[in-house]
Amino acid sequence: MNELPETTTYESGVETAFARNRSFAGTAGHDRATMMPALRLLVVTCLDPRVDPAHILGLDLGDAMVVRNGGGRVTPEVINNVAFVGELAARAVRQGPLFEVVVIHHTDCGSRALADDGLRRRYAELVGARESMLRDYAVVDPADTVAVDVSVLRSSAEISARTRVSGQVYDVATGLVETVITAHTTAQSRRA
Repeated sequence: MNELPETTTYESGVETAFARNRSFAGTAGHDRATMMPALRLLVVTCLDPRVDPAHILGLDLGDAMVVRNGGGRVTPEVINNVAFVGELAARAVRQGPLFEVVVIHHTDCGSRALADDGLRRRYAELVGARESMLRDYAVVDPADTVAVDVSVLRSSAEISARTRVSGQVYDVATGLVETVITAHTTAQSRRA
């Protein structure tokens, strides 16, 4: 796992980020973005800064909706978010697929630490979670866990049958995204 760079003092990155925001606002690039994504994508991925969808997928503002959490795992909250977007999209798209959910797990994921019994036990106590649930969120083999999460989304009754779902693995060493579960609608999954 990468370590934080050593510094002698702590400098807040917030001011740097806000200065960049002022530059962004001055370009007026935000005025063309719409609520529904231009590429009809909703990306579910890890909060790891090496896995920023805007960079690894070359997304522009307004191209995709993004949900990020530890490991990029499909949780009940992610299912609720996808269901909500489906309800919004169904108002605008009368027939055919609504949008695609792209679940991306990655190599060298920090969530693999949840496979360590001691760390998981301490963390479960800290946040008041069930240890067994936390173990299930460890991304040790991203191809395996992304397959599990795609299956969870495709079988969720809350998700519109018109939603396409696919699974990918991002390799942090090469920078490449590989599709491991091809896209099809949840309706196709429910019939299979």
